[in-house]
Amino acid sequence: MTTTPCRDCNNEVSLSARACPKCGAPYPYLEHWDGYGFEYKSSTRLFGLPLLHISFKYRRNGTPVIANGVIAIGQFGFGMITIAQFGIGVVTLGQFTFAAAAIAQFTIAAYGICQIGVLYEGIGQLVFPLDKIL
Repeated sequence: MTTTPCRDCNNEVSLSARACPKCGAPYPYLEHWDGYGFEYKSSTRLFGLPLLHISFKYRRNGTPVIANGVIAIGQFGFGMITIAQFGIGVVTLGQFTFAAAAIAQFTIAAYGICQIGVLYEGIGQLVFPLDKIL
């Protein structure tokens, strides 16, 4: 069995250990570990944001990493074009969204297709007109 020192406490741990038995550090054999899940950010930038940011990741403390880019894809997203469970953007596709144009289960948008939403114009199962609410 090959061992290596834990990155946090230097206790010898197996290369297959999911946590250090001494300090509890997750994946202690890795030199750098910043959370669970998948994240990709393109190096191309537009308006100071990555062109594409995909994030299905949680940090070490359990907080989600929000996909933030021109095109944002993830569980939580913020961008011009957003595909997310919880999303904010100009054009969104998701479960809960706030957008100019949306396709969503629940949304507040200017234009959209939704199951339940507050819309200026659009269709859905239960739609509340934005102009009557304001």
